[in-house]
Parts: sequence; C-alpha cells; structure tokens
Amino acid sequence: MTAAAGGIRGAAGSESPVSGFLAVDSGGSGVRAVVGVPGREPSAPRESRVPVRTGARGIDPGHLLEQVLPMARASAAEYGLDRMDTVVVGAAGLATLGDALRAELPGALARELGARTVALAADAVTAYAGALGPCRGAVVAAGTGLIAIGTDLSGWRRADGWGHLLGDCGGGAWIGRAGLEAALRAFDGRDGGSSVLRARAEERFGPLPGLPGLLYPRSDRPAVLASFAPQVALSAADDPVAAGILRTAARHMAESAAAVCPAEGAPRVAVTGGLSKLGDPLLVPLAEELTALLPHARRVPAAGDPLHGAVRVAGDLASGRLTLPGDERLLCVVHTKAD
Repeated sequence: MTAAAGGIRGAAGSESPVSGFLAVDSGGSGVRAVVGVPGREPSAPRESRVPVRTGARGIDPGHLLEQVLPMARASAAEYGLDRMDTVVVGAAGLATLGDALRAELPGALARELGARTVALAADAVTAYAGALGPCRGAVVAAGTGLIAIGTDLSGWRRADGWGHLLGDCGGGAWIGRAGLEAALRAFDGRDGGSSVLRARAEERFGPLPGLPGLLYPRSDRPAVLASFAPQVALSAADDPVAAGILRTAARHMAESAAAVCPAEGAPRVAVTGGLSKLGDPLLVPLAEELTALLPHARRVPAAGDPLHGAVRVAGDLASGRLTLPGDERLLCVVHTKAD
C-alpha cells in the first residue's frame, strides 16, 4: 500500500519505503486499530463503534475489512507508513466463529495492505498479552462478553466465551440481561424483582412491554444488554437484587479464572476489559471470590488492554521475539505472498 503519491518520506526525509505493523481489536462493542513500528509509540487509535457482524459463516470478513481498511490507511498516512508488513487482528469469537476469517483475511490483508505476516488471535489472547505479557498465569477478559484464558507457556486453556446466548457468564451482557430480568419480574409482580431496576430500565428503554421488540431483532443485542450493566452497578448500594447480580457475576468470573489458571507455582492473575469500570460494586466481591478460589495465585493489575496486547504481539512478531504459544484456533500466524 502506498499512502500518498510519490511515497512517504522517512524521518530523515528520504523516499525509502517505511514498513510497520497494524494492530486491531475487534470486540462486542466495536473495532479499534493502530499502526506503528517496533520500538516507537504507535499511532492514536481509530475506532468504529459498530460490532463486526456474524452470520451463517461466522464472523464476517468483509464487514471487518470495511471498517479496518479505512482506519489503517488513514493512520498509515498520518504516521508515515508505506506498507504494513505485519498485521495482528484480535477478534471476539475467533475460536468458535472464525473459520471465514482464517480462510479469507490473510489474503485480503496481503492484497490491500501489503501484509507479509498475519496473526489472527482470539481477543482473549490479545487481552492476555496486554495484561500479563509472556508469563504464566490467567486473565479474565470481561467486557460485553466474558472469557478466561490461561497458559503455562506450552499451550492455552480457555473457559467460557461461548457468547451471550450460551455463556459469557458474568460479562456485561450477562449483567445487563440479569438486571432487565429483575426489572421485568418487578413489572409482573413476581419474586426476585427489583423496583429500582424497573425504574432505571423504564428510564433507559421506555415502557417495559416494548422491551422485547426493541431488543430481540437487533444484531448488536449483546452490546445493548451490556449498556444496562452500569445501571445495575449504580443501583447496587441501595438494592439487594442489584448487589446480588454483581456478586453472582463475580463468582462466575472467578470460576472461569480458576478453570484455566496453572495449578503449580505462583501464577499471575489479572482482570481486563471495560467491565472494570463498574467499580467497587463488582470489583470488591470479585477480589473476594478470586482469593477464595485461587489462593496460590498472585493478583496483579492488567498492564494494558486487548489493543495493547495486539500491539505487543505485532511488535514481537515483527522483531522475531514472539514467545506466546501458537494454537490453531486461538493464535495462528500466516505468512502471506504479498508483493
């Protein structure tokens, strides 16, 4: 790819082509992308708030490219890149819905951006790389969805990440759905309802009998459900139903971490993702649950988020230093035939 007629001048003013990397984070709430070169601060992120579609073929490669290519080209022009030899795409759902991405994306990125090496990673892997880097441990990636991933550096173990209909227990969509269920229980007069959450749901979505019609037809249903999670957290101080939802979410998160964490030594455990923004109503019970289920592990703050992880993997790939274990479905590296 040439970002401008006549090439892009390097730092010394030469016409020599400048090569770098593209790092992408595709999650339940949208897509982010940066470009960079190893050893230099990457570009400012560009973002789309439209989640990549899924269909009969799984994650839609065309829809991902529609969003990523304009961001990549604009960032490359500003940053001073002629081509992106290395591309890393971290994608939610890659392990179970990524067959079309694996089949089509490397070739498309080679044609469109000149990529020579393409790494396709589950967003849990990029979350791990961003949070802990190349060390033994476990990471809970909790945003719209939820997945836990762990490694002893010889292979990966994952738990949950099965999507909002079958799992993602404790994630943002799960919390939002549980909060809306409690609101509807209060509307019906059933046990387990919350008048506080009913009022918040009506303020956000309107009359509750219309909620199914607003929610069920939407392709971004997980993100809409997750948008109610902050309301559950705001209600927790005064509403035992809301507080109970968050404690149950914390238990689910800790159980997933325990399922993937190495049993030997003193592995590190971190939590990453937007759900941390819910604050103490979730994080306090989560700390208690992690301590109870993983007494041998050392809890550490996440060093970065999944986009930081994609940047780290890209930089390590570009410089030949990637040590995280490969996996056919979780982290695969493809060498293309770009010109």
